[in-house]
Amino acid sequence: MQTFNSFADLANARIELADSRGPVTEAYDGAFLEHSDMAKLSVVDEPITADMPDADMARRAVEMAIGTIFDVLKDTRMEEFAQQLAWGMVNSFHMTARLVEGREDDAAKKLGELARHFDPSEIYAVELEETQLLVQTLQGCREALEAMRDHASDVYRVETGRPFTATRGSQVSKNGVTASQIQARDFLAARAKDRRAQFQPEGPLVVVSGGMKDWHDFEMIWDILDDIKERVPNMVLGTTGMRKGVDAMANAWAQKNGVQTILFMPDRRHGNRAPFLRNENMVKLGPVEAIIGEGSGIQSNLAQRLRQAGVPVHIRRIADQRQQKVGASTFG
Repeated sequence: MQTFNSFADLANARIELADSRGPVTEAYDGAFLEHSDMAKLSVVDEPITADMPDADMARRAVEMAIGTIFDVLKDTRMEEFAQQLAWGMVNSFHMTARLVEGREDDAAKKLGELARHFDPSEIYAVELEETQLLVQTLQGCREALEAMRDHASDVYRVETGRPFTATRGSQVSKNGVTASQIQARDFLAARAKDRRAQFQPEGPLVVVSGGMKDWHDFEMIWDILDDIKERVPNMVLGTTGMRKGVDAMANAWAQKNGVQTILFMPDRRHGNRAPFLRNENMVKLGPVEAIIGEGSGIQSNLAQRLRQAGVPVHIRRIADQRQQKVGASTFG
């Protein structure tokens, strides 16, 4: 867990998080907008009038819930469990958002079937309109849950010095439909395009990979990433998915700077060859730059492939690190 010398230091870190919102706040607030006067949350329920939660209240509730866990357990024999409890709270937002996404996908599938089989009856028109409303309502709830999860992730990062990484599923988010058949098809097409964009981020790929042990100098890695982002502002970060060490440092930097991250995990069906096939596939994507931290033969293989492909590579060794500061975050 990240160590602060006093509650004042922790308070300053929380203030820094609040002050750094900027455009993120607009995206957060946008996730709580109401696109219709009515809402419908299931196939069997009738449409109802129900407001979205207040965005500011939702934000403060997230900060209070997670921050309070650390405040209450700090300097007690249970302090070591605070991080696990907070991770579970962030993950609950993530898993709930995924459950809502599943319901949204089911409703969208039904909407597609209705749009393909036109029926001039009034019953069909009502069902089509209510199914569109169901998809729209669930989409709005999912986006709000994802916004709360992303904010909870930021609070978790400030409190622990580590990025939140979900155990299952990608961690993506986004910041009037009538009953006619044409508009239903347009709505589906726009929705599909929107979701594809979230899972296929566009921008120059910067690859980071490194060992998990004996790494503590995150500032060294962050300085390189800051320099790259200044030159490649629309960069996308690609890591080899390790939850500790260099990859975790890079992932924390990406969350702090609002950079999309792709985790390239080895396909274990290929056995011992899996990491090396993963390296090959990463290089085929044409990264524009890379950072490789000393690790195992897997990192050496990736560095060699990148150099052969003509990709500029920043090599950093464990011995290159500056002395670890007392109370600093650790990623090992």
